[in-house]
Amino acid sequence: QVHLVQSGGGLVQAGGSLSLSCVVSGSTFDFYAVAWFRQAPGKEREGVASISNGDRSTHYADSVKGRFTISRDKVKNTAYLQMNSLKTEDTAVYYCATEHMTAGQTTEVMGGHIFGSWGQGTQVTVSS
Repeated sequence: QVHLVQSGGGLVQAGGSLSLSCVVSGSTFDFYAVAWFRQAPGKEREGVASISNGDRSTHYADSVKGRFTISRDKVKNTAYLQMNSLKTEDTAVYYCATEHMTAGQTTEVMGGHIFGSWGQGTQVTVSS
C-alpha cells in the first residue's frame, strides 16, 4: 500500500506563513500527481492545490491563488505546501493525497486527476 505521512501545521497569526510536508512511501512517487486538500468544520473537503506527475502543471483554488505554492521532490518522495499570507479562513485540517488508488479510501478530483491515497491530516489554525 501507499503510505503518506504529513508533518508541519500548527498555530500561526494572520499574515504569517506555514509549510506542510508529505512523505510518500510504498510506490514510485513520481508516477502520480499530488494534491493538498483541506476540510474546515461543517464544510466539505476542498481542493487546495495540485501538481501533475508529467509536465508538473499546477492548479490552485481561487481562494489560495497567489498565496500558496505546491511543489514536489521526487528524490525525497516528498510533497510540500508553502502557505503565505495566511488568513483566518484558511483554518482547517489539511490532507495530502496522491493519484494512487487505495481500496476502501475515498476519492477527490482536482486538476484533472483523481486522488485516492491520503495522509493522516494536520491542523492549521490561523488566529487574528
